[in-house]
Amino acid sequence: MTADTHNQITTQKKRVPAVEGLFTMDPVAPQLIGGKGVSRGSYFFPKDLAGRDPGCVADGQTEEVLLSRRGVVWSYTTASYPPPPPYVITREPWEPLVLAAVQLPEKIVILGPMTEDVALEDMHIGMEVELALDKLYEDDEHEYMSWKWKPADEAS
Repeated sequence: MTADTHNQITTQKKRVPAVEGLFTMDPVAPQLIGGKGVSRGSYFFPKDLAGRDPGCVADGQTEEVLLSRRGVVWSYTTASYPPPPPYVITREPWEPLVLAAVQLPEKIVILGPMTEDVALEDMHIGMEVELALDKLYEDDEHEYMSWKWKPADEAS
């Protein structure tokens, strides 16, 4: 083992979610952690969303579910302002994000950022996307991960 390889291995930071409970940390096939109203079959994200189906809130019958990794772009836009916490600005000046409202097979639309390599001109309604993990920020010990949408790989 070379010194460079040893340094890479020993200095690798632990990857942790920036916000617990929103997504799985599977590096290959991450999924959003949602909720499902058992009595009505409605889905929501995040799993503890206060505004979920009122019928499900009243009966208290909800379960945690892993939502589909792939969906289609329902709408898109840019955010010309930094998002609220837990988002951390790591570059100045601020660069706008491309945001996508993605409809999943569960018939739920989830708004989230696209990966940084996607420009607004690359987007179109009906575009197939999938969930990916991306580093939000880091400190001396950890890489804090978040989820984003990316164009779907046709092979997967």
